[in-house]
Amino acid sequence: MTMRIFTASAIIAALCLGTPALVQAQGTPPQPGTESSPAQSGTVIRTIQVVDIKELQPAVRSKVDEIISQTSDEDIQSLRKSIDATPQAVSALKAKGMNSSQVVAINIADGVLTMFTKTA
Repeated sequence: MTMRIFTASAIIAALCLGTPALVQAQGTPPQPGTESSPAQSGTVIRTIQVVDIKELQPAVRSKVDEIISQTSDEDIQSLRKSIDATPQAVSALKAKGMNSSQVVAINIADGVLTMFTKTA
């Protein structure tokens, strides 16, 4: 299960590493006080952001959509279970009026966990 989450995270990280300023420019201020203990991979999450994929630039959005289409339902469900098990992530989603069922991808870079959400 952890390997699947890591794989999904690595795919999204590869996409977003080329546009790291994009996440900050989307108007989603970091949630203060969302520090967590090191993840199993040794990454420390200092900030959690929630970004609706509708807010992404069209070129980036199409890349995210392509990656999402290649991700299995099992991997998405595993990712959502991990999010539900992380109180800080649940809190960040609730602050935006969202829940884990709307998360379609994540990115972890430089201590920032970005959860990409999609609404109907």
